[in-house]
Amino acid sequence: MKHGYRPPRHKIHISRLIKLFRDRRFLTSLLIFFILFASLLTVQAHRNRASTDKADSARQVTTQQITHQQRHVKHQLHSYLKKVTADGTTSVSFYNLGPVAGSPAAKSATARKFYKSGALATSANAHTPEISASTYKLYVAAYLFHLHATGQYTWTPTDEDGFQRMIVNSANDFAEDTIDTYGPVNLDDYLASQHYYSPTFVSGQAAVTTAYSLTLVLKDLAQQKGPFSHAADRQKLLSFMKQQVYRTGIPTGAAAAQKGTVVADKVGFLADTNNDAAIVTLPNGERYILVIMTHGHEQTGFSGFPRMAKITTHVQKLVYNPNLVKNLSK
Repeated sequence: MKHGYRPPRHKIHISRLIKLFRDRRFLTSLLIFFILFASLLTVQAHRNRASTDKADSARQVTTQQITHQQRHVKHQLHSYLKKVTADGTTSVSFYNLGPVAGSPAAKSATARKFYKSGALATSANAHTPEISASTYKLYVAAYLFHLHATGQYTWTPTDEDGFQRMIVNSANDFAEDTIDTYGPVNLDDYLASQHYYSPTFVSGQAAVTTAYSLTLVLKDLAQQKGPFSHAADRQKLLSFMKQQVYRTGIPTGAAAAQKGTVVADKVGFLADTNNDAAIVTLPNGERYILVIMTHGHEQTGFSGFPRMAKITTHVQKLVYNPNLVKNLSK
């Protein structure tokens, strides 16, 4: 059977579209639809821009609040340090290191900003050379680590034992043998190359240094820089510092401020000199460096250690008061 001719489907569709576009009501409806759609897009774009501007404004306010609070805390701390060092018998240097990676403190964006490394650092009388006593052994450790890293030194069992006693018990024999072997000039030259205080070692005189210089060496140790870039050597020193036996100075003061605080420190005591140089880690992961050097006041033995503990407690409670971050987060 023959069928009449039928045009292709697409031609039928096109003819229908032509009829629709000739219909004024359809065109009007289509125009209204496009106008409404464009209006909706414009409104949404304005809302997004307003939301972004609001968020940026909030971030800016938060930054301003943090900066203001940092200045306030730093001023309070500096005023306190000026007070305790006013008679010239004490040097104090403080440096906040920021939180340990992955710690509770590190998970708080506000805490990370507020305690950003170095943001609260301050000191008093910290550039005045003082008798170092056994804190100089941190410099001996730095020099040996440098030699080891450059292939000029190999640890022997005897050396390992001597090094441990030098840090844990503050024994003098290993440190003195090291200075005699390599010469005080070579050690001082190395200290100068690292921007630590030099000369520290002068033949026939007690070793001298500054609280600021001890802060620098502890900062390198904490951040695995300079002579402390060798991970195993660095960890060995930190472990021994946590075990050192003279703990009535900064460790006692830090624990009084907050139970569970961990202190890796090196003390020094000679005649009326009592010193302590420490890396302190709070239970929430915040870390700071505190160096206190004292003399005078008829100190003997370890009689100046409670004085250093008292300073530590005040500093830690002032700087790491949990309300500082809580109030900023409201």
